[in-house]
Amino acid sequence: MQKTSSFKFSSDDYRALLRLIRTPRIGPIACRNLLSRYVSPQEALKAVPTLARRGGGNAPPLASEKAIESEIAKVKTLGGRYIFQGSPYYPPLLAQLDNAPPVLIVKGNPKLLQKPAIAMVGARNASAAAMRFAHDLSHQLTEKGYLVISGLARGIDTAAHQGAGTKKTIAVIAGGIDSIYPPENADLQQKISEQGLLVSEMPPATEPKARHFPARNRIIAGIALGVVVAEASPKSGSLITAKLATNIGREVMAIPGFPMDSRSHGCNQLIREGATLIQSSDDIIEAVALLSEVYQTSPTEKEQFSSSDHLHSNPIAYKPPAILCDIREKDRKTIQSLIGSAPIIVDELIRQSGLESAIIQTVLLELELAGRLERHAGGRISLILG
Repeated sequence: MQKTSSFKFSSDDYRALLRLIRTPRIGPIACRNLLSRYVSPQEALKAVPTLARRGGGNAPPLASEKAIESEIAKVKTLGGRYIFQGSPYYPPLLAQLDNAPPVLIVKGNPKLLQKPAIAMVGARNASAAAMRFAHDLSHQLTEKGYLVISGLARGIDTAAHQGAGTKKTIAVIAGGIDSIYPPENADLQQKISEQGLLVSEMPPATEPKARHFPARNRIIAGIALGVVVAEASPKSGSLITAKLATNIGREVMAIPGFPMDSRSHGCNQLIREGATLIQSSDDIIEAVALLSEVYQTSPTEKEQFSSSDHLHSNPIAYKPPAILCDIREKDRKTIQSLIGSAPIIVDELIRQSGLESAIIQTVLLELELAGRLERHAGGRISLILG
């Protein structure tokens, strides 16, 4: 494993990194792969057109400097700030994800990201009993030193935030920090952004769309020590969050419910599949005890960014740039021939091709920048045909 090295990004580096992540076809994984191959975000940005051409497509339109300056100004006007992956206040557990957001936009108290948190999610049309139980569990957790994180949706999310109290909760939203959704939670969102913490990976003025919610859910699961599901139908989005939590090694917990109520079917199924049955806050604390050790240390006073910093320039820990390997056209064709429209796991692609991982990852990066590769849940990929 390569060691990480801390080095200082310049203001131009931060802006180049924002241009990368705001460019079409450059998601979190592609961004990370670019940063692992070039000495700075500026160099990575320059390489995008060449890599896309090697992948057999046209280069994506790079986010303009003007657009990024406008975004930075908007974030500042809204009272938000950027937290880049590798900086002292980036959530330590979220950073472990392969598809961790390279940058978060937050509003409120960023120090909350360095405290242990439990995610609580569930039905939007939750029963009164489930709402009360979620509210009380959240309150008990905060009394015992934990934060509560949720998605600010109707139902269980709202009960969880309210039970925790606005100073001890983190709300992760699917749109920009200036988007209000749902409308009836406008006051709650405002209070959380002032006293707790509002988190988004989207730029301001982004309205929440259906495709944004799975990405939002991975941040909720990624920050938390574990996920508690309180009422969920068999097709509930809360089960997606639970599955994401399982895939990244988080504890999945569920509150059992009455079998005749369809809102209980999802939780009861999770318990049958091995989720921890929750009857009290002590059950939750016991279930996440091992992961809680991540929070035994916190950034020193020297590492903390000052309240006046907006686009801060703390040292960022990244792996040293990898040595770029020359790829034979024969190997490119071999790799592309093994990828079809049916998703395949990257490890299987490495096994079938017999090529080194570095070669595979470079070709996948080229294809992704060319708009010819699609990424799926569970680390799977497929070729976009046509």
